[in-house]
Amino acid sequence: MIYGKIWLVVKPSVGVPLIIAAVAIASFAVHVALVTNTTWVKAFLNGNADKVAVTAPAASK
Repeated sequence: MIYGKIWLVVKPSVGVPLIIAAVAIASFAVHVALVTNTTWVKAFLNGNADKVAVTAPAASK
């Protein structure tokens, strides 16, 4: 472990829950930002997503 000595300063019983909580809060914040700042995510999650247009691949030369 690169930063193994951190556990000499911070007890694992305190540090591990803090890391897990930070990841959970960051993930929740990203999901809230996606839902509030886009229109297609709400529609997708509600099952009202538009049909995807299928396009032909570009012709190679």
